[in-house]
Amino acid sequence: MSVLGLSIQLSTHLQSKYSSLMERIPSAQMMIRFLLLHCLILSFMIASANTTSITTDQQALLSLKGHVTDDPANFLARNWNTSSSVCNWTGVTCDVRTHRVTALNIYGLNLTGTIPSELGNLSSLQTLDLSFNWFSGSIPASIFNMSSLLSIRFTNNTLFGELPPNFCNHLSNLESLFLKSNMFHGKIPSTLSNCKRLREISLSLNDFSGTIPKEIGNVTKLIGLYLRGNQLQGEIPKELGNLSKLEILWLQNNFLTGAIPSSIFNLSSLSNLDLSHNNLTGTIPDVGHLFQLQWLDLSDNQLSGSFPSFKFKMPLLQVLDLSVNGLSAELPANFCNSLPFLEELYLSKNMFYGEIPSDLANCSYLRILLLQFNNFSGAIPKEIGNLTKLEKLDLQYNILQVLDLSVNGLSAELPANFCNNLPFLEELYLSKNMFYGEIPSDLANCSYLRILLLQFNNFSGAIPKEIGNLTKLEKLDLQYNILQELYLSKNMFYGEIPSDLANCSYLRILLLQFNNFSGAIPKEIGNLTKLEKLDLQYNILQVLDLSVNGLSAELPANFCNNLPFLEELYLSKNMFYGEIPSDLANCSYLRILLLQFNNFSGAIPKEIGNLTKLEKLDLQFNRLRGEIPHEIGNLHNLEWMAFSFNKLVGVVPTTIFNVSTLKMLYLHSNSLSGRLPSSTDVRLPNLEELYLWGNNFNGTIPNFIFNASKLSKLDLQTNSFSGFIPNTFGNLRNLKWLGLNDNYLTSSTPELSFLSSLSNCKYLKYFSFSDNPLDGILPRAIGNLSQSIEEFWIVSCNISGGIPKEISNLTNLIAIYLGGNKLNGTIPITLGKLQKLQLLSFEDNQLEGSIADDLCRLTALFQLDLGGNMLSGFIPACFGNLTNLKKLNLGSNQLTSTSSTLWSLKYILYLNLSSNSFTGPLPLGIGNLKVLVQIDLSMNNFSGAIPTTIGGLKDLQHLFLECNRLQGLIPDSIGGLINLKSLDLSNNNLSGAIPTSLEKLLDLQYINVSFNKLEGEIPREGPFRNFSAKSFKGNELLCGMPNLQVPPCRTRIHHKSRKNNLLIGIVLPLSTIFMMVVILLILRYQKRGKSLPNDANLPPIANQRRFTYLELFQATNEFSANNLIGRGGIGSVYKARIQDGTEVAVKVFNLQYREAFKSFDIECDMMKRIRHRNLIKIISSCSNDDFKALILEYMPHGSLEKCLYSSTNILDIFQRLNIMIDVASALEYLHFGYSVPIIHCDLKPSNVLLDDNMVAHLSDFGMAKPLLKEDQSLTQTQTLATIGYMAPEYGREGRVSTNGDVYSFGIMLIETFTRKKPTDEIFSGEMTLKRWVNDLLPISVMEVVDANLLSQEDKHFMTKEQCVSFVFNLAMKCTVESPWERINVKEIVRRLLQIRDSLLKNVEGRRM
Repeated sequence: MSVLGLSIQLSTHLQSKYSSLMERIPSAQMMIRFLLLHCLILSFMIASANTTSITTDQQALLSLKGHVTDDPANFLARNWNTSSSVCNWTGVTCDVRTHRVTALNIYGLNLTGTIPSELGNLSSLQTLDLSFNWFSGSIPASIFNMSSLLSIRFTNNTLFGELPPNFCNHLSNLESLFLKSNMFHGKIPSTLSNCKRLREISLSLNDFSGTIPKEIGNVTKLIGLYLRGNQLQGEIPKELGNLSKLEILWLQNNFLTGAIPSSIFNLSSLSNLDLSHNNLTGTIPDVGHLFQLQWLDLSDNQLSGSFPSFKFKMPLLQVLDLSVNGLSAELPANFCNSLPFLEELYLSKNMFYGEIPSDLANCSYLRILLLQFNNFSGAIPKEIGNLTKLEKLDLQYNILQVLDLSVNGLSAELPANFCNNLPFLEELYLSKNMFYGEIPSDLANCSYLRILLLQFNNFSGAIPKEIGNLTKLEKLDLQYNILQELYLSKNMFYGEIPSDLANCSYLRILLLQFNNFSGAIPKEIGNLTKLEKLDLQYNILQVLDLSVNGLSAELPANFCNNLPFLEELYLSKNMFYGEIPSDLANCSYLRILLLQFNNFSGAIPKEIGNLTKLEKLDLQFNRLRGEIPHEIGNLHNLEWMAFSFNKLVGVVPTTIFNVSTLKMLYLHSNSLSGRLPSSTDVRLPNLEELYLWGNNFNGTIPNFIFNASKLSKLDLQTNSFSGFIPNTFGNLRNLKWLGLNDNYLTSSTPELSFLSSLSNCKYLKYFSFSDNPLDGILPRAIGNLSQSIEEFWIVSCNISGGIPKEISNLTNLIAIYLGGNKLNGTIPITLGKLQKLQLLSFEDNQLEGSIADDLCRLTALFQLDLGGNMLSGFIPACFGNLTNLKKLNLGSNQLTSTSSTLWSLKYILYLNLSSNSFTGPLPLGIGNLKVLVQIDLSMNNFSGAIPTTIGGLKDLQHLFLECNRLQGLIPDSIGGLINLKSLDLSNNNLSGAIPTSLEKLLDLQYINVSFNKLEGEIPREGPFRNFSAKSFKGNELLCGMPNLQVPPCRTRIHHKSRKNNLLIGIVLPLSTIFMMVVILLILRYQKRGKSLPNDANLPPIANQRRFTYLELFQATNEFSANNLIGRGGIGSVYKARIQDGTEVAVKVFNLQYREAFKSFDIECDMMKRIRHRNLIKIISSCSNDDFKALILEYMPHGSLEKCLYSSTNILDIFQRLNIMIDVASALEYLHFGYSVPIIHCDLKPSNVLLDDNMVAHLSDFGMAKPLLKEDQSLTQTQTLATIGYMAPEYGREGRVSTNGDVYSFGIMLIETFTRKKPTDEIFSGEMTLKRWVNDLLPISVMEVVDANLLSQEDKHFMTKEQCVSFVFNLAMKCTVESPWERINVKEIVRRLLQIRDSLLKNVEGRRM
C-alpha cells in the first residue's frame, strides 16, 4: 500500500472515530479539523518525498557539466548525455539495487569550471573525486551536508576559500579527505576531529595558516596526515602522539616552532616522518620506538644537541636527513649498528666535530653520504673505502667513483695507502679543509682519476712526480695553501706582475716596491681579500685595473705620488665616493682614466686639464656637480669624453669644441644650458657620436655638427632647441641615428623639406622628430629615404594630410610611429608590403574608411595601434592570421562588427575595442585569449550575458565592459581572475547579486558596478573593505554598510530543502508536536478560560554585546599590573579574557587629563567611519561619567616597538618589509580610501600592533583629523604628536596634513631598518636620525642598517643590501623638508611592493 493511500485511510478513520465526539464537545470539532488538515498536508509531503529518483542525480550531474567552461577532450560532451542512463556515464558508478549514484570519478580530465551547489543533491554519493582538473571557486556548502560521503578528493585544482567551522557536522562517515594543491586559506578547523572515521587527511600545498588543531589527535583511525607546504605556525601538538595507527606524518615546509613532542616518537606504526623546513628548536627525542620507520627527515630547522639516540635496531630505516640544523656533537662510534640498511645519510651544514667514525663502513648499503659544512677534524678513516655502493654526485655502477669531503675542518695527513681501497675512484674533492704534510705519491694508484681538487689546504713539500702517471686527469687544483707573506722589495725584478699572485689567497702582506716592474697591475689582486698591506711604489707600473669590484673609499689625495708612470687607471663600477683628487694631475702619463659608475661628488677638478696625454676620460654615472672646467679644452689628444648622468650645470666651454681629436662626446642627462657655438671655425672632423639629450640647451642646431662628416649618432632630444630643422643633414653621409624629439623645432616648408635631405644618409636606421611643432604634411619623398631605415617617430607634430603610399618603399621598416597628429584619408593598402614591420602606430589621427585586408600580410606585427580615428566597417577576418600580435588597439573609432577569428589570437596581451559601435553578445571565444592582461570593450552596444569563459583568463589584470547593454548575472567565474586589478561593469543592465567570489581578488584595486540593476548585499571582505560608494551607486536594490550609502540589509532566513529523509524525519515530528500543542492550548483555553500569551510581551533580545565596568574589572584581574600591556600619555591598555574565553585588549582612558575625553570621542567616531584589514578593530566600548574604555582586538605579538627592540626574537628583512607595507596600506586607506582624507597625526612603532600572523594593524586614533576637501592642511593649536616623529611644519606651525603623516612614516621606516630610535642619545643638536642616515648612506648601507639584517656571509647579501638601500632611499623621499615635495602614500605602497617583489624574486626558496 502506498504512503499516500495510508495517509488518506488514516484521515478517514479519524473522521469516523470522532464524529460522535464532535457532537458532544463543540471544541473538538475545531481540533479534528486541524488534525484532518494536518494529515492531508503530510500526505502530499510524503508523496513528494517519494518522487525522488535517479532524475535528481541526473540533474545534479548535468549541472556540473553546465558549470564546466573548458573540456579540452570533449569528455563530458561525448559521454554525458540524456540519451542514456546516468549509470552508463563514464566516471559514474551506481548502486545495483537503488540505481542511485554512489561514486563520481572524473580524475585528471583537465576540466575548467566551478563546482555547482546542485552536486550536493547526490544524496547516495560515497566517493567524490575531481582531482587534477582546473576547478576554481569555493566548495559549495551543500557538499559538506552529504552524510553518505566516504571520500572527498579535490587534489590539484584551483579551489579557494576557508573550510567551514562546521565541516564535519554532516560528514560523520568520511574516511578520506584530499584537498592538496589548491588555494584554500584560513585556519584548519578543529572540528575536523568530529570526522571520527577519517583515515587520511591531505591539506598540503595550500595557504592554511594558524596552528595545527590539537583536536586532530582525537581522530584515532588516522593513518596519514599530510599538512606540508602551508603557512602553519605554532608548536606541533603533543596530542598527535595519540594517533596510534599513524603511518605517515608530513608537516614540512611550514613555519612551525618549538620542540618536537616526544609523544610522536612513540608512534610505533610510523613509517615516514618529515618535519623539515620549519623553525623547530630543541633536541631530537629518543628515536628508539619507531620500529617501522623507513624515512626520517628533520632537515632545515634550528635543532640543537647531539646525534639522535637509537637504542634499538631500526631495520627498516633507509633515509636519515638531519642537515641544516645546529647539531653539535661527535658522531657516535657505533650508530651504524642500529641502522644496518641505511642508504642515505645527510648531516651537512651542522656543527658536528671530532673524527669521522670508521664505523660508517658498517652502513654497507650507503649510497649517499653528505658531511660537508661541519667541523670534522682528524684523519679520514680508510674504512670509507669499503662503502662499495656509494653513489654521490652522479656516481654509478655501484663502484665508488667520487669522494667529496670538501668544506669541512678535517685536519690530518693523507694516508699513504689512500688509493688501495679506492681503485676505481674518478673524482676526489678534498678542498677547503686543513690537510697538511706532503701529497702522497700513492695517489698515482687511483689510475681512473679525472678530477683531483686539493686547494685551500696546508699541504707542503714537493708535488709528487707520480701524479704524471694519472693519464686520465682532466682537472688538477693545488692552489690556495699556506703562503701568507711575500716580501720582494728592493730588488731588480722586472716585467709584469703575474696575475697568478691572486691564487695566494691567504696573502696578508705583499711588498714589491723599489723594483723595475712594468706593465699593468693585475686586477686579480683585488681578489686577495685578506690583504692588509700592499706596496707597489717606485716601479714603472703603467696599468691599474680595479674595475667591477665592491671597493668603497675616497681616493687618497697623493694617489699618483707612488705611481708616477701610470698610463691607464680603471676604477669603474665600484663604490668610490668623495671628490676626485686634483692630485691625479701628477699621473702625467695617464692616457686612460675611467671612473664611471661610482659615487664621486663635488666638482670636476680643473687640474685634469693638465693630463695632456689623456685619450679617454669617462666620469659618467656619478654625482658630480658644478660646471665643466674650461681647462678640459687643453686635452688635445682626447678621443673619448663622457660626463653624462651627473648633475653638471652651466654652459659647455667653447674650448671643448676645439679638441679636434674628439670621437665620442657624451654630455647627456645633466642640467647644462645655453647655446652651443655655431661658429664655422669650430671643427670636430673626427666626431662619431654626440649625445647631448636631457639638458636645457637652447638656440638653433649649431652648424659645426654638419661639418662633422664622420658623425654616425646624434641625439639632441629633450632640450629647448628651436628654429628650422636644417636641410643640411644630408651632409652627414655616415649618420645612423638621429634624435631631435622633444624640442621646439619647426620646418622651413610645409612639405618637411628636411626629410628629403635625409635621403643622402644611406646608413640611417633611426630618426625621431616627435613632439616638435612641425605643422606640415608628410611628403611623398619620404619613400626616397634609405632602405636601411628601420624605425621612425613623427608623433605629436601637428602633421596633416594623407599617409603617402610611397612609405611602403622602405621595406626594412620595423616600426612606424605617426600617432597624435591630424592625418586624414585612408590607410594605404601598400603598407602590406612591409613584411618586416613589427609595430604600426597611427593612433589619435583623423583616418577614415575601412581597415584593409592588406594589413593582414604584416605577419610579423607585434603591436597595431589604430585607436582614436574615424575608421568604420568591420574588423577583417584575416586578423586571426596575425599570430604574433601582442597588442591591438582599435578603440575610439566607428567600427561595427568583429570577426570570430579575432578571438583565436591566443597570444595577445592587450586588446582595446572600446568606443565603437559593436553589437550582439560577447563571444564565448573570449575565453581562448589565455594570456590576456587587459581587455577594454567599453562604450559599445554589446548585449546578452557576460560569458562565464572569461573566468579562464588567469593572467587578466584589467577588465573594462562599462557602458554597454549587457544583461544577466555577473559570472561567479570572475572570482577566479586572481590577478585582476581593475574591473568596470558600470552602466549596463546587469542583475542579481555581486558574487562573493570577488572577495578573493586580493589584488583588486578598482571596481565600478554602478548604474545596473544589481541587488542583495554588497560583499564586505577582501578588497571590498576599501571601495567607496561611487563604485555601487545607481543600483537601487543593493544593501550593505552605511559608508557605501546604501540601505542596511535585512536579516533573511533561507528556507532550503535538504534531503527527503530530512523532510520526513524532522518536519513530520515537529509538525505533529505543533498540532498537539495547538490542541492542548485550545483545551486549556476552554477549560480555564485563560488567554494565550502575546508575543509582544516577550522580553527583547539584545542585538549587541555590551560591557559593564564590573565585567572589565573582572576580565582584567582588577586591572592588575600583570595584565598591563601598554601605557600611553592619556591611558593604559590591559589584556583581558571575557566570559566566553575570548582574549581582548581594553584601553582605559585616564580621565584626569581633559584631552582624554576628546581622544575617546575621536577614536569612537573614527573607528565607526573607517574599516581596513590593517587598522585596529574596536569591538565595543564602556562609557560612563567616570570611566571610559575601548575594547579592541588583542594583538598577541604586541607593538612593532616591542618586537623591534626584543633581544630574543629578531624580525627578519621580510617581516620588516611586510609590516611597513601593512602600515602604508592602512595609511593609504586613511588618505585616499575615505570620502575625505583622515590624518593620523601620531605614527610611531608603539602605535603599530602585530597579530598572531605578524600582520600589522595601525592603532591610536586619538589625534586623528578628517581633512575637508577644501583644505590642504589644518592648523592644530596644540602639539600632541610624538617628538622625533612629527613633521617639521607640525612642530613649527602646528600645521597638519597628509604630508605630515608621510614624514612620520619615513622616520618609522628608518627606525625599523636601523633599529635606532629618533630620540636615541647619539642624536642631539643638528644630528638627527634622518641626517645620520643621509650622511652615511652614500658610504655604505652597512654603516646604518641594523646589524641583524645583513651579514656578508649570507649568500643573498648583495640582494638584501640593495633592498635595504632602496628602503632608505624611499625613506629619504618621505622625509624631505618641504611637505609639498614628499611623495604620497600611494606611491610609497607601490614602491615597497616593488622592493619586496624584487627581493622575493632574487632570494631562492623563500616561502611566503
